[in-house]
Amino acid sequence: MPLKLAPAFKDYLWGGERLKSEYGKHTRLSPLAESWELSCHKDGPSTIVNGPDAGRTLAEYAARHPACVGTRHTDGVFPVLIKLIDAARPLSVQVHPDDAYAQRVEGEPGKTEMWYVVDAQPGAQLYYGFQRELTREEAARRIADGTLTDVLNAVPVKAGDVFFIDAGTVHAIGADILIAEIQQNSNTTYRVFDYGRLGADGKPRALHVEKALDVARLCPPERPAGPMGKPEQNGDCTSTLLAKCGYFTARLLDVAGSAPLCADGESFHSLLCLSGSGAVICGGGAVSFAKGDSLFLPAGLGAYTIAGRAQLVLTTL
Repeated sequence: MPLKLAPAFKDYLWGGERLKSEYGKHTRLSPLAESWELSCHKDGPSTIVNGPDAGRTLAEYAARHPACVGTRHTDGVFPVLIKLIDAARPLSVQVHPDDAYAQRVEGEPGKTEMWYVVDAQPGAQLYYGFQRELTREEAARRIADGTLTDVLNAVPVKAGDVFFIDAGTVHAIGADILIAEIQQNSNTTYRVFDYGRLGADGKPRALHVEKALDVARLCPPERPAGPMGKPEQNGDCTSTLLAKCGYFTARLLDVAGSAPLCADGESFHSLLCLSGSGAVICGGGAVSFAKGDSLFLPAGLGAYTIAGRAQLVLTTL
């Protein structure tokens, strides 16, 4: 059956309150920066809330039912992590390592990710790579003297924008942006620059300059912003390929009625509802969902139907 998930929450200092006020997230944490909607990561696993496995973490469920991930992934580590991110203030400028560096230095996978901009206030922007190529020496000097943002590629954003962040791409989400993020199952981030902010302990937040410079591509982004595919109409559903890589495939589904789909044995299906409401109908039963809900459909579940009026992100391997 489809599994409805409760997320893990993160109260990083740059977060806001929109995930609680607009997306139905219940937590005493304030601010609320991230909800880890589909997660088997030790730093914040999501929890099943319906059916016979209610109360178990998704990680426990996957360990008991390894076939639920699908045959496209066989290394035993759950491959993806899906988040909602509410940036009321700018995130630090940061970069993620690739698999080889991360496994050698951190003991976990690298981090390639994708952002779908759910909402952005007028004037919002983010950083995506550099305006031009830099040497390591210039990058280090600009980090030290606080001028790194002068050479970053600042991009105005609006709802519906898509950014694919390959490992090694220097990036930062700006203020007043709400994002759905699909990423590798990793929590390794190297902070490059943080505007001189202090953490909860009153001390400057740690930077990871040498590691960041080891892995950063000091050049403009190779991939243009935007979805990788065009909208395709299939009955009551418009499907747009947002991103496809060796780690995940993400599609935006706009459903206005019913949309038949199938979770075969190759990959699980993850559904994250960004707006609207409906139900996933499968095997004679139905699991309802609303804005902010996340559902996990195990690989091999078979045919199912999304019924309702909703916008969702579908993630598969």
